[in-house]
Amino acid sequence: MKYFEFKHLPEHLQAVSRPFGYLAEQMNADLPDGPEKSAGLRKLLEAKDCMVRAALG
Repeated sequence: MKYFEFKHLPEHLQAVSRPFGYLAEQMNADLPDGPEKSAGLRKLLEAKDCMVRAALG
């Protein structure tokens, strides 16, 4: 979950990263632990990373 933190980013990148962080927190809290949850969070992290890189230009 530490990789979904966004407050250290510049404001324009926080705006991109923030929704992913909130969704990850919600999914982590609502779903039981297991391999599918881990895979889903990993893929969400990959998507977040792609979007932040896209915002870098």
